[in-house]
Amino acid sequence: MQKPDEILEQIQRIANDMQYKAGDAIRNSPAQELEKNVRAMINQGFQKMDLVTREEFELQTKVLAKTREKLEALEAKVAALENSSRSPEVTPL
Repeated sequence: MQKPDEILEQIQRIANDMQYKAGDAIRNSPAQELEKNVRAMINQGFQKMDLVTREEFELQTKVLAKTREKLEALEAKVAALENSSRSPEVTPL
């Protein structure tokens, strides 16, 4: 007859073995492989779309805002120059 400690050790070994095998089965399951393949396909599709990162987008947004400010300032200068050229010239007597 086995001692209680030996029985507990056997149960512990069996439980550890089952836990290892269950983890191994999950890692090698078809669902895991399917998820891996779907992720690869999605990434490949994104690469073909020529997408930009969030950082690149935000940088270009800032550049565009600065360019707009400069354009508005230049438009104001042009308008002022046009108005000054339209004003009647005073001829000396």
